[in-house]
Amino acid sequence: MDDFLFSDEPQEEVSNIVQGTWKVIIVDDEPEVHAVTKLALSDFEFQDKRLEFISAYSGEEAKAMIDNHPDAAIVLLDVVMETDDAGLKVAQYIRETAKNNHIRIILRTGQPGQAPERQVIVNYDINDYKSKTELTAQKLFTVVMSSLRSYRDILSIEQSRQGLEKIIKASRDIFAAHSLENFIEGVMQQLTSLLGTVDKAMYATSLVASNPDDNQKKLVVFSGRGDFERSEGKAIEDVLDNEQLLACKQALQDKTIVYKNNYLFAYCCSEYNHNSMLFISGIPQYLTDTQRHLIEIFSQNVQLAYENVQLQSEVEATQQELVLRLSEALEQRSTETGNHVKRVSHICNSLALGYGLSKREAELIRLASPLHDVGKVGIPDAILNKPAKLTDEEWAIMQTHAQKGHAILKGSKRDIVKAGAEVARDHHEKWDGTGYPQGLVGENIHIFGRIVALADVYDALRHKRCYKEAWSVEAVVSEINEQKGKHFEPKLVDVFNQQVDELEKILALYPD
Repeated sequence: MDDFLFSDEPQEEVSNIVQGTWKVIIVDDEPEVHAVTKLALSDFEFQDKRLEFISAYSGEEAKAMIDNHPDAAIVLLDVVMETDDAGLKVAQYIRETAKNNHIRIILRTGQPGQAPERQVIVNYDINDYKSKTELTAQKLFTVVMSSLRSYRDILSIEQSRQGLEKIIKASRDIFAAHSLENFIEGVMQQLTSLLGTVDKAMYATSLVASNPDDNQKKLVVFSGRGDFERSEGKAIEDVLDNEQLLACKQALQDKTIVYKNNYLFAYCCSEYNHNSMLFISGIPQYLTDTQRHLIEIFSQNVQLAYENVQLQSEVEATQQELVLRLSEALEQRSTETGNHVKRVSHICNSLALGYGLSKREAELIRLASPLHDVGKVGIPDAILNKPAKLTDEEWAIMQTHAQKGHAILKGSKRDIVKAGAEVARDHHEKWDGTGYPQGLVGENIHIFGRIVALADVYDALRHKRCYKEAWSVEAVVSEINEQKGKHFEPKLVDVFNQQVDELEKILALYPD
């Protein structure tokens, strides 16, 4: 038999680890076991990756190594060390405390009678159980190879699950900001799981070129992983080396997939004739026919999915522009300028994020806030643009614009319009209950209304109107703080104070 020979040679740590390795944690209180295990597996290789050995000599040390190396593939675990069940406690720690369900646990024992195999297999989540006397070099090779294959497949399934989760999330939040980026990232992760080992990926398309009318349809990087993470917006010629660029052009010219030693370029095209390219590197040297077929199908689906999501984004952008233009047209009837609604929308977004609302909610108030004065469409010009103080009767008419705006927008199923109805109704309510139209108090006022109220007053005071001059920033800050707990929610005023400098930049960006 090709039995292990335990020598008295001192332990030697492995040096010059090959980049890209499978981590194997050896846990045993006998240094000779570490030495002979490394010797027996010194020439081991799986999927062009060698083994990286990590040693632990006690149960407690093993737990630390598990925490420090959560990406380890295998642990060769002695049962009896400082205690008779030290190894079993480590196995329990791995699964129950460290929550590491990926690593493959191989128990090795020189005293199998103390931990019967059947009892251990039933009671502990381990993957193999071997007696040291039966574990020859060939059997060790076999068990490590089978364990690595299991570990590889588990990682592939996990990557696939994560990619699918991102795609589902992107589909669910189709109108959320950056949904395109999330969608492509999920698609790339799916392709990564399909191929097993991928270290870089990039998606480039002519759809995001700065000049969409360019007849050459230049490819621009839309999303990337690895070395391409910071390449978004760059021309593909600027991020590829000469050899890669030639392969890319070949794929583009032949409208096909070009495979090289460790990377591929997959041409993607849809019925709209937009050129796109998937670049994947770090792929296995040998791809099966099934993998190649799936890559071909996948590359086409990527382009179709991208265009569908982009179409949804275009619809949303069109809705946003229509809301903004309608609001600007309404503002031109009054003493306020068109840029007032732009400033208020960005101020609201900033205040919402500072307040702690989600990105989705902050984006929603940014889109809906331009509708806050839509009810002014029902207010006579003579009242709307009167430079002098309004009479009591005129002021009563002016106050109806909040209810009119809510009446115009209520009942819609669209999130932006529904939010606009709440903003139109509540943006003149005051924290202490002295506002209109309903005299709501505190948190009974919708948070969108509270935010728009502060943003609207801040911008109005900072700019000239026919009935007043612009106030200084110091005067405005003083007035808003004076109204803390009266007109405005105290927490919101605190957020405002923290963001004044940033809000002033918004005013400078959209001047009258």
